[in-house]
Amino acid sequence: MSDDGVDPGEWSPDQQRLSWGVSQDAVVVIPGIMGSTLVDAASGDVLWGINRLGWYREAWTSGRSLRRLADLDVRIEARGLLRFPAWAPLGGFEPYTNLVREIRKVVAHPDAVLEFGYDWRLPVEHNARILAVAARRHLDAWRSHAAHARARDLQPDGREARLVLVAHSMGGLVARALGLVEGSGTTPVVTADIRATVTLGTPFQGAAKVAVIFGTGAGTPLPSGRLKRLAARLPGLHDLLPTYRCVDTTDDVRHLTPSDIESLSGSGELARQSFGFLSRLSMVPMVGHRALVGVEQGTVHSIGLEHGVATGLRHTFRVHSDGELVRDRYGRLARFPGSGDGTVPLNSATPPGPPPQVEAQQHGSLGHVDEVGMFVRSVITGVDQGGRLGRGQLGIDVPGTVPRGVEWSVPVSGVDGPNDATCEITDAETGALVDMPALHKRDGIWQFAVTVDRPHLHRVSVSGGGGSPVTQLVLATDGEVDGG
Repeated sequence: MSDDGVDPGEWSPDQQRLSWGVSQDAVVVIPGIMGSTLVDAASGDVLWGINRLGWYREAWTSGRSLRRLADLDVRIEARGLLRFPAWAPLGGFEPYTNLVREIRKVVAHPDAVLEFGYDWRLPVEHNARILAVAARRHLDAWRSHAAHARARDLQPDGREARLVLVAHSMGGLVARALGLVEGSGTTPVVTADIRATVTLGTPFQGAAKVAVIFGTGAGTPLPSGRLKRLAARLPGLHDLLPTYRCVDTTDDVRHLTPSDIESLSGSGELARQSFGFLSRLSMVPMVGHRALVGVEQGTVHSIGLEHGVATGLRHTFRVHSDGELVRDRYGRLARFPGSGDGTVPLNSATPPGPPPQVEAQQHGSLGHVDEVGMFVRSVITGVDQGGRLGRGQLGIDVPGTVPRGVEWSVPVSGVDGPNDATCEITDAETGALVDMPALHKRDGIWQFAVTVDRPHLHRVSVSGGGGSPVTQLVLATDGEVDGG
């Protein structure tokens, strides 16, 4: 019998759904870097998150459409989560539509879900203050909602709703920063009402790939040069710089410094502010934290610095229990293959605490695939959602930019033969099939050879691991290079 004396077997289907598979809590979805639609407040023009994907090729080659994004004096508003694929030299970004749909399946009413868009160009700490206000307002409104009262009546504990934060990438840093900003000035206290925090590929210790963006040199694909000049002005991107030892000096590994960033044409002052903020942030605990991290994808872990150019390196280092770096018998620094999601190294996305959930997937797709949606639903409800077990873990290594009409390769890990994986290249805007290359072995590496003829945004999808395909967006251009 339930608390009101009604036999649960006599409940309506809606009552059973609410009782057994739906949470009474309020959920806030916080996207990652470049995961919010940005609009010019004065003109109403969409500056990021445009549904015409050809815009990204034009923007990153001509630079004209990026000028307002680089100008922090232009008043820009965030208008919700990314709803169309987007691309930058930092990587491809899939929309959050699937993730939000999965979350809504396990809440008592669509009004229980807040899609928190924010201006990702600005400092994480600034956006955390805005999140605190929005989350407090959202929870208070949900607690007064009629659907919340019905959901409480059908839950075993009958408790009042609390918050569940679901954050991708930089969004996890914004969520964590609530503990730094709440209670100061007019910023409300929020963490006391958080039940769980889910992070998807959050770079808690930054990403070396961001430092490489600041240090691209002449002759690199033109989009990388455009992002380098844009990134130098944006505090938000500086907040993603690596705080772990990542600069390989051949016989040692050291931390990145503000002076390094200045030598790479970034802002030494913004880097100094970011490193100070990230040091304080590292001490902040996260309430009910559950992390999911991407693995098996080719990921930059370290960098080499020379003559104002940063080179991304795929190896990592290990330390002994005394903190000393592992070396071989001759005293030479030992280097080990690294893992990650193609953007964030595994160690950076893995905070102290319970072991994270792992998923063989690219960073920009973590909020897009079914397995991640099921993991998020299980945290929200506390009920196992029946995730699938794959046969293996596929990894891919996709270039961010390719010239049209020129062959390029997609190396694949986790396969042993030509029938272990398949690949589809599709138009990211229309879904039209562009190519289905065969898996073959070249120079000891299993790979797909791809050629696309149209300068446009394409989606690479590799299947064979038993779960969702591993996907990444790639921009084909006319081969323009940056002059420095």
